[in-house]
Amino acid sequence: MMTPKSGVLLLASCVAAIAAVGSVFELASGTPKFGSGVTWVILALSIPSVITAFYIAVKDTNSVK
Repeated sequence: MMTPKSGVLLLASCVAAIAAVGSVFELASGTPKFGSGVTWVILALSIPSVITAFYIAVKDTNSVK
């Protein structure tokens, strides 16, 4: 059963995934709206955030009995 903590973590994972995909599209366009440096930082921070938040959410959900 999913807990509120799991739901918040999944929401955070989804938002970070959207940021990562958006950053890739911005970089691919050649002229990122916030500049290349900021867009690369957003991408670099969002990828580990997606993985970590998703992993913790699944682990939390599986621990509930």
